[in-house]
Amino acid sequence: MTTMLEPARNVPHDTRPEHGVVISRGLRVYLRTFTRPDLEHLATWVEDPFLERMVGSELLHAFKHDWDKGPGFHDAVMNDATQVVLMVEARGWPKAVGLVRLFNIHLLEGYAFLETIIADQRAIRRGFGVEAGKLISYYGVDVLGLRRVEAKVYEYNVLSMNSLKRNGFRQEGVLRQAGFDGTRYWDVFVFGILKHEIEAVRRRDKVYLPLDEDTEGNGV
Repeated sequence: MTTMLEPARNVPHDTRPEHGVVISRGLRVYLRTFTRPDLEHLATWVEDPFLERMVGSELLHAFKHDWDKGPGFHDAVMNDATQVVLMVEARGWPKAVGLVRLFNIHLLEGYAFLETIIADQRAIRRGFGVEAGKLISYYGVDVLGLRRVEAKVYEYNVLSMNSLKRNGFRQEGVLRQAGFDGTRYWDVFVFGILKHEIEAVRRRDKVYLPLDEDTEGNGV
């Protein structure tokens, strides 16, 4: 749904088609629209067994198994009103380090699910995923009018759990043995954050805002 992917006001962006449109900038990363050339990144990421075990992304699974890595996947994603998929670019890195998305978006009820994928293992533990999660959460509040964001994490993915906690998410429950890694079943932890808690993180961290009018002093 293209209306979800309009550029933020007063945020400089590269409008070349292969680079997409920048939606939001942080101190270390920026989020841009998902483009057809990004399917090459996805084609590499879906073959990474470490990424599959840690994330188990339904998006990547659909790209590989339902669409056979075909080009039509891009249009399917862009025309899906229930999700927003953005690429994560890090300053000084030659290509996208991952993606972040809001999915199962329920506009009437005001909630959605969050998925953050840092696919380049060299980019892990640099805070890129933490900042990308913040930026798309702000986007969800400011643009989509969300009041709640949820996330699910396998019990062994401690790094993702810590990232969510750093972004103000609270653990709300456990789905017992709801995950399967091909060998055994694992618990899945459920995290959630409300709009006022997202705003508290925004005030605390002063990360560049998707719709901020003042770009001065943010190193953009």
